Amino acid sequence: MNSEKVLSFFKEITRIPRESGHEEHIIAYLQEFAAKNNLACKTDEAGNVLITKEAAPGYENIPAIVLQSHSDMVCEKNEGVDHDFSKDPIRYIIENGWMIAPDTTLGADCGIGVAAQMAVLVSDMPCGKIECLFTTSEETGLDGAMALQPDFFTGKVLLNLDSEDEGEIFVGCAGGIDTTAEFNYKKEPVQEDFELQEIFVKDAMGGHSGDDINKGRANAVQLLGRFLYSILDLDWQLVAIDGGNKRNAIAREAKAVIAAEPDTLDIINERLESYAEEVAEEYGAIEKDLNLGYSGYEGDASEAIDEMTAWNLVAALCASPHGVLAMSQEIENFVETSTNLASVKMTEPGVIRIGSSQRSCVTAARRAAAAKMDACFVLAGAIVKHEGEYPGWAPAAESPIRDACVASYKKLFGVEPKVKAIHAGLECGLFTEKFPGLDMVSFGPTLRGVHAPGERLDLASLDKFVALLVDVIQNYR
Repeated sequence: MNSEKVLSFFKEITRIPRESGHEEHIIAYLQEFAAKNNLACKTDEAGNVLITKEAAPGYENIPAIVLQSHSDMVCEKNEGVDHDFSKDPIRYIIENGWMIAPDTTLGADCGIGVAAQMAVLVSDMPCGKIECLFTTSEETGLDGAMALQPDFFTGKVLLNLDSEDEGEIFVGCAGGIDTTAEFNYKKEPVQEDFELQEIFVKDAMGGHSGDDINKGRANAVQLLGRFLYSILDLDWQLVAIDGGNKRNAIAREAKAVIAAEPDTLDIINERLESYAEEVAEEYGAIEKDLNLGYSGYEGDASEAIDEMTAWNLVAALCASPHGVLAMSQEIENFVETSTNLASVKMTEPGVIRIGSSQRSCVTAARRAAAAKMDACFVLAGAIVKHEGEYPGWAPAAESPIRDACVASYKKLFGVEPKVKAIHAGLECGLFTEKFPGLDMVSFGPTLRGVHAPGERLDLASLDKFVALLVDVIQNYR
């Protein structure tokens, strides 16, 4: 088994639609793969797939190892890009040692883990029993992991292949909760002498709301809310608003359609130009392509959001926290608690929905962050609900598989890996509840820009990831 084999499987996977909640094609692909290779396979009602490779002769007494990754991906694309994730293959390039999807997400999170599992299953390396678990809808709420039955696999040691920094072995992660706020609004007519205009924030870096939340990146929804709040002293109407997308992605784009008299629009545009300069100074060291501006609106709109709801919405978006709320006092440079203002959508007539997520390795802090979001939007007149809470994964005092991975890494590469916790949510947190005593670690190759267009995989790190995986499988006892 080598990295070329893993990469060949991943290239196949990039041609398979597998957006969260729509994993039927990748499930069928895995089932067909198992049948073709005469491997035992079972699938539960949630779409989780388990493919088993029995122990090689003479290795029957070696402890079984569970390899785990999730089969879904975050589907994001740049504005104006013609790509249908329900049928189109991911378009990627190989450049300067990276595999890159220039205009969409690549799906290496966690497709490269899926590919590595497949390569292990068809390899001829002598080893004990291998159980490969492929879970569903991890990106939208860990749904597959939540639905797992306690007897779905038998191994007591698990390697999660859903990490994104080669040279780091993860032994803990944050838990999370989703918070949704809804404004119910009435429609009022756009005033006859008002003209329509679009205000936009686009080309922000975005990124993973866990791994990238401490990197100082701009949130397009928050930036839009800040500007709209700054012009509430003027006479204008909010016709439409849209921004962000997935809860686990930092919002890259946001826009609002407003209506006002031409003279008022001139004042708004002057303020927006000044605001854009201020934001460029604020984020200039990080956001090289961030674009704030305005343009004429070509659509036809005769109705706007009622004034009181529009005011409350704008005020709440401006006031809403986003980013790091607390750093760990126990682990150096580790984000303990954060919140992500993910999206604002007019999803149905009369409703504006704001999506957000809160993360923390401390349950009380996670719930306090969710309460903070709750209070912000309740005070503005919204209806708020919380759902999808999942636990964190606390590092174990003793972990034979952690020690084995550290020893393998040092033997292979001459240096010790970093052993740490991650602020992103991993399914391992749920596994600790469902499978008491399960010994786990998580590691993977280096990925950058996950959950955003331009996601890329470092191919040199893939070589090291595969070498470590093979060594651990062959030598763990």
